[in-house]
Amino acid sequence: MMKIKDIELANISRFRGELMGIAMVFIILFHIDLARNDLFFGLRRMGNIGVDMFLFLSGIGLWFSWVKTPSYKHFYRRRLLRIYPAWLIIALLYYVPIYIRGSHSVWSLIDTIGEVLFNWEFWLRDELTFWYIPAIMVLYLFAPPYMELIRRHPIYRWLPVVMIMWCILVQYVTPIHAVVGHLEIFWSRVPIFFIGINMGEMVRQKQTMDGASIWMIILMFLMSLLSSIFLEQRLHGLFPLYVERMLYIPLTITTILLLNRVFRRLPDKINYAFRFVGSLSLEAYLIHLHFVLTWLPGNWSYWPTFFGCIALTLPLAWILHKIVSKVKI
Repeated sequence: MMKIKDIELANISRFRGELMGIAMVFIILFHIDLARNDLFFGLRRMGNIGVDMFLFLSGIGLWFSWVKTPSYKHFYRRRLLRIYPAWLIIALLYYVPIYIRGSHSVWSLIDTIGEVLFNWEFWLRDELTFWYIPAIMVLYLFAPPYMELIRRHPIYRWLPVVMIMWCILVQYVTPIHAVVGHLEIFWSRVPIFFIGINMGEMVRQKQTMDGASIWMIILMFLMSLLSSIFLEQRLHGLFPLYVERMLYIPLTITTILLLNRVFRRLPDKINYAFRFVGSLSLEAYLIHLHFVLTWLPGNWSYWPTFFGCIALTLPLAWILHKIVSKVKI
């Protein structure tokens, strides 16, 4: 019997751009409305995993950056320059018109400033317009102390288990739920980010997994994917979302490992297309939902809407990317 080639964890870094690109495609698929009775509804809801893929890949990338330059100042400066200029432009374009059309009260002005600066309504009342941006910025804030902690004391790599326990407490311990339960979408994504950081050294050291482990990976992928699709297709709205997002943890990792095997065999032109989308993933995230999808004709069916959104989002994201690049200079 022919031996199955070992799984090279370095491919997570090698195909990072492609993986970011396909994660962005998944998110766009998720954000397009679809009737609950459509057979594609459950699978379309799985596009939500794109966020978890972003967080996992970001965690790995942060470890690479920290090992190369373990400086808090350098780290925070680079993260701020990557996210904040694009965020500030989009936040001004989105929230200032809302203020102009509104009451012009003192509170409205304060609220607008808070939204533009760091999307504070997400933390106050789970306002989800651009929730990923304040979430990732807080995760970036805690990433360097965590990376230094696990570098000095590797036992603390188990902390993601504590984070999973915290998600259960947030859901079911009433006093905790009353205070921070509205941030479930954030808490349930915290573990995968720090698991990404934990895996960063294995990827950097180009460690491998025995090729025979592919069958375990496929089993975990199918179990987590099919159970999540069932939950969404049959029980959407009837279960705490954190349950499904715990399934997203093995689903995210196995999806990335399997996609690496696909990208390794695809023509470079196709890989380049995904890398291009991945290079614009932040800008595309900021633009696609509230500046493209809301303006597309409401009578379009699902797939024309998807392709129309892609066709309009990418040029706008590229323009925003170029503008931000000029600002950085």
